[in-house]
Amino acid sequence: MRTFAGRFLLPLVLPVVLIALWWFASASSTSIYFPPLPEILETFLELWIFSLVPEHVAPSMAAIGLGLGISIVLGVSLGVALGLNGRVANAVGPALQFLRYLPAVALLPLAIQLVGLGLGMRVLVIVLGALWPILLNTIDGVRGVHPAVLDVARSNRVRPVDRIFRMVLPAAAPQIFAGIRASLAVSVILMVASEMLGSSAGMGFFILQAQRQFSLPEMWSGMLLLGIIGYLLNIILLVVEHYVLSWHRLSRA
Repeated sequence: MRTFAGRFLLPLVLPVVLIALWWFASASSTSIYFPPLPEILETFLELWIFSLVPEHVAPSMAAIGLGLGISIVLGVSLGVALGLNGRVANAVGPALQFLRYLPAVALLPLAIQLVGLGLGMRVLVIVLGALWPILLNTIDGVRGVHPAVLDVARSNRVRPVDRIFRMVLPAAAPQIFAGIRASLAVSVILMVASEMLGSSAGMGFFILQAQRQFSLPEMWSGMLLLGIIGYLLNIILLVVEHYVLSWHRLSRA
């Protein structure tokens, strides 16, 4: 019973308290910018329960899925290659750090010029921002593998493919997942930014249009949906990580 309460009930206390405070604090609000929470929830149910999902939610989720998926493939592949080759990693390290701190949103006009408006542009912007946490965490994770382990594998004539998939990647997996969690948040942010500045559909586009038309309950309902989607995506990633890294927890125990 204590385990159930600590794992499932206790994390619900703060959200319930915050929602209750928001409900009562906004109940008598007459401000156009801060409508009452019941009005926002009513608008949320009218708009986002199957109504606008194909038009705005589906394109946003497609952009996040494609952008994050490409970032994972590129980040892990390049990270393993650079992590196993210290000289090359040191040579390209300054360039990687420079590109890492170059905001992906600043490259949005260039992406529009190169790809045009549409899903491809949004995916490109997400990849430009979400790639770096995965890449750099993978490099650090691969470098953290003890050299003696790789030397023993070579002396026993373990194939390079088996060394990577059976030794290097499992050892680096905790840091890789840490990078993926950071990239997930970056992907959601860049999805919204790219849709606000260069799209005709998506959740970011909907929120910006609602703000321009002074449809404030609709705007707040879109932001509320963004928070819910981000939270659910994080839970899905934590579940995947829980099962993939179950061996890691057992080894530490």
